Amino acid sequence: MEAVADRAVPGPLPDVMVEPVVRAALLEDLGRGGDLTTDGLVPADLAARAVLAARADGVVAGLGAAALAFRLLDAGVACRPSVADGARVRAGQALMEIVGPARAILTAERVALNVVGHLSGIASATATMVAAVRGTRARIACTRKTTPGLRALEKYAVRMGGGANHRLGLDDAVLIKDNHIALMKGIGPAIAAARARVGHMTRIQVEVDSLDQLDAALAEGPDAILFDNMTPAVLAEGVHRVAGRAVTEASGGVTPESVAAIAVSGVDIISVGWLTHSAPSLDVGLDIDAEG
Repeated sequence: MEAVADRAVPGPLPDVMVEPVVRAALLEDLGRGGDLTTDGLVPADLAARAVLAARADGVVAGLGAAALAFRLLDAGVACRPSVADGARVRAGQALMEIVGPARAILTAERVALNVVGHLSGIASATATMVAAVRGTRARIACTRKTTPGLRALEKYAVRMGGGANHRLGLDDAVLIKDNHIALMKGIGPAIAAARARVGHMTRIQVEVDSLDQLDAALAEGPDAILFDNMTPAVLAEGVHRVAGRAVTEASGGVTPESVAAIAVSGVDIISVGWLTHSAPSLDVGLDIDAEG
């Protein structure tokens, strides 16, 4: 099965990063009384086999988190993925077999489906954008517009779709935006203050919304320039003025229909907030049978 994610990208997130999110989701679902339906209907010793499957074409992500949901409820559940995160899948294709105590499988089902559907939707949307800019130098990146508590997982899903991550958080890098510039009375003072505060390993990026602002920023030697809501023609001129002195990034109003024209401008990065905050979930389902 074709993988979308770059082979150089690190593998799945370690369980220690994923477990708090999955555990919180299970606790939210179990509430104060546990699974009244399953515990009341299903014998405690009943074993079952289930198949997690795609119901639409897309790029899968989150299988490890789904497996963790089942295992947290019962260590006796065995999860056997048939594809890896980052793989393109077809509607009807099996993603993972789950075997073990029926109660645990049924109780964890919704959390597992929510995680895989949400993350696979992000990976699928990212893959669509990556395909649209193929042949250009541009890379598709996400932003900090993530669901509270799910940032590590959502940004992982972007990588599984072949995209890249912008800052993981406020402590990754300096990004001087319009409000910072307004409070500091100009780009020059803002960059100078940032450079005096951070260490030599921390990169500084400046957001500009005009070519005049770009010229002022370039005079201060930032590491990266963020072009905010500029047309492809203005972007192309901006990239020309930068002339390789900084990483260039375009952001604002990027859609599947507009991204190719933006990429032709020559920017290095195109950041897309809706990949993590609005991408539709991929339809996935789980079918279960009693064993024996």
